[in-house]
Amino acid sequence: MEDRHRALARIESGYRDQPAHLTKHQRLEQTLLSLIERHWQKGQRLPGHRDLCASLGVARNTLAGVIERLVQQGYLITDHGRGTWVHKRSPPDTSAPATGPISQRAQRLLSDVGASPVQSGAFVPGVPDIVHFPLARWRLLYSRVTVPHNTLLLAYASGGYGPLKRAIAGFLARWRGIHCELDQIVITEGAHHGLQLCALALADEGDRAVMDSPFYWGARNVFQACGLGVDHAIWDPRHGYREPLPAPAPRLVYFTGSHHYPLGVESVNAHKQALIQHLEPEWILEDDYEFGDGDRQSLTFDPRSGNRILIGSFSKLMFPGLRLGYLVVPSALSHTLNRVRTGVFREGRLLDQAVLAAFIDAGDLDSWCHRIAADYLTRQRELHALLVETPGVIAVSPPAPNISLSVELSPTLDDERLSHYLLNRHHLVVRPLSRVCAPGDTRRGLVLGVGMAEGEALTHQGRRLAAAIRSFVEQQA
Repeated sequence: MEDRHRALARIESGYRDQPAHLTKHQRLEQTLLSLIERHWQKGQRLPGHRDLCASLGVARNTLAGVIERLVQQGYLITDHGRGTWVHKRSPPDTSAPATGPISQRAQRLLSDVGASPVQSGAFVPGVPDIVHFPLARWRLLYSRVTVPHNTLLLAYASGGYGPLKRAIAGFLARWRGIHCELDQIVITEGAHHGLQLCALALADEGDRAVMDSPFYWGARNVFQACGLGVDHAIWDPRHGYREPLPAPAPRLVYFTGSHHYPLGVESVNAHKQALIQHLEPEWILEDDYEFGDGDRQSLTFDPRSGNRILIGSFSKLMFPGLRLGYLVVPSALSHTLNRVRTGVFREGRLLDQAVLAAFIDAGDLDSWCHRIAADYLTRQRELHALLVETPGVIAVSPPAPNISLSVELSPTLDDERLSHYLLNRHHLVVRPLSRVCAPGDTRRGLVLGVGMAEGEALTHQGRRLAAAIRSFVEQQA
């Protein structure tokens, strides 16, 4: 167990390495979480609060707030006047029988790849830039919507807020050249909810869904939670889908949108169409999660089709906590989906829907997308230049105006071990690509995000990442 002087040095180092644009509260919380989960044992005593505040330059109430939050979450215990210790939440009992208190479905989901418990850091994937989002404008619109005569916005919704559907239709026409009727738009609480609604309404337990490899773990988890079997088609951006392909006639086929996630490269319409021709699925779902380039040439979606559905979300465009999205479905299906949604989930959040409609109608979303796409492209170019010639790196996905990119590693490198090394030794959060590759897909790599760092901080962290990868490769050699 570390003495308190060494523990203080670890906290100082981890705090300095956190992205500079995070608040002091966020930087300190992420630093302590990383040390508790990766380094410290139960019973490790933290340095005194006065020493921590002086060393880190944080206020006593900031430290107290972080300590209180970690105590509530079960990571720390504190005794007034005596100190604070690591408590460590008990690990899950993996020896429990499958007939225990949770379902087998839940056990399978919890044992596989899912959301990371760490959601901040320079390269954490899937998180957009929330620091520069025009929150003041959003709050102003919210205050205008929440006036006394708008009490109907506090009721259950019925099919979604009409002005928001009109705003989304205009947004899709401007950014994707997609022209759809308002009754084709179904408002959802994010992309996962839209996927779940499609799986419940369009497939039965035991039906098959086909998706790419590498795959988006969130979509795979939703399908499996709904009782669907999942097959994978291994996709190579240069050559298309590899043989052997999944068996024809699945119930669903799922693609990410204009840019593939997690590879971070532009998807290829011709490749998708060839797979569709081979599979002849009942339904085709396309998850268009980012709008960085305003191009729809990579999409297979056609609003006039009778079996193609577009899934959209504002979480990646704006901020994750919004949890609003939409489906664009065949007109004949919209009434059924709305009834299923009402029967299973009910509907609401009309206040948020009204604010979002006003935000889009005023041109704020278009302005934000143009601005942040240019920023993301600049960040990706910077990171690409820093990483592309690093030992062990075969390729970096071409710079794009999106939040995610990928690094292809030498097949001799273990990307799982590298990811743990980057987190434990250097406090850098990345995702190993191999965890989202199906059997037979032997690619190794890292999935990175650029939403949480910019400017000098991005350059500094990018150099640290390149140096850490180089050090890992040298150790492996």
